[in-house]
Amino acid sequence: MVGNQVTNLRALVTGGCGFIGSHLVKALVADSNFLTIVNVDALTYSGHPENCSDIDNVRYKFKHQSINDRPSFENTLREENISIIFHLAAESHVDRSIHSIKPFISTNVDGTRVILESILALRKEGQEISLVHVSTDEVYGSLGPNDPPFTELTPVNPLNPYAATKAASDFLVKSFVNTFNISAVITRCSNNYGPNQFPEKLVPLMILKTRLGEKLPIYGDGKNVRDWIHVTDHVGGIVSSANALVSGKLTSGEVINFGGENEKTNLEIVRNIVEKIGASDNLIEFVPDRPGHDKRYAIDISKAKKLLKWSPKMNWDNGIIETILWYKSNDKWVASITSGEYKNWIRKQYGDTK
Repeated sequence: MVGNQVTNLRALVTGGCGFIGSHLVKALVADSNFLTIVNVDALTYSGHPENCSDIDNVRYKFKHQSINDRPSFENTLREENISIIFHLAAESHVDRSIHSIKPFISTNVDGTRVILESILALRKEGQEISLVHVSTDEVYGSLGPNDPPFTELTPVNPLNPYAATKAASDFLVKSFVNTFNISAVITRCSNNYGPNQFPEKLVPLMILKTRLGEKLPIYGDGKNVRDWIHVTDHVGGIVSSANALVSGKLTSGEVINFGGENEKTNLEIVRNIVEKIGASDNLIEFVPDRPGHDKRYAIDISKAKKLLKWSPKMNWDNGIIETILWYKSNDKWVASITSGEYKNWIRKQYGDTK
């Protein structure tokens, strides 16, 4: 260990071809403290090899593999002598969980079980592996307009199927820390935005539809509030958590929150995007609210600031302009994403919104 930096780590990232995962993989590749970075991804609908296709480094490897395939996953841990897992592989879209929870249980709950049992299996062979389990602020439930932000001590109270599966995976991790003394930290973050995000999520969906001159569907009255953080700030927090866990600054089993200190209503977000692209508010169309739509999320990041010396660096105006420009400059990526499965999902969700 040099200063507060842990060296010679061999990292495995689950879901490394997804939005946050690909940004994390690139951050680890750029960090010389990590000797090996293995990206394990099943390449489901939101995981795309293009997100990591520009990585050219001998320390980086990609494996097309499901975390639910325990024998293959354990072989990868063994062959690559992995010392830390960053677990990001997850089904993450609330709307999809309302339609069908089965894939969420398979990936979010049972996939996490496989990872935890694999850590125990490799321990028996003398290989110790730490875990950074990346979760979400949605496990805390919903806040009223005047409630204080979520802290790490806020009771877990998931109110939609997606959040319930993430809460279940968090509890699995904590139970393995308590029962088997594994080394793990749980991170919970607010809404991410930035380049490469799959366009079922609010920010990229509205950017792409605004550019096409299509209607912009907003659930309910648009007054649901979320805290927004740029993906690079979140990734910085994840890496800081890993260093703190391995160096002993964080106790195994601890939870740490990350957020952007940037609360905005969905309507504010959409109007801001429309304004920056130079389109008309007339494109906005209110659609029936989704079931169980949480009213407000807000994150208290005092613990991360104090223990990790971490704080978000990207302000919203700069971050959203950068994000809009990225989507404008990456038509090939957009075309590959917005064909087929994505268009079918949008059609089922909102109908023809042109």
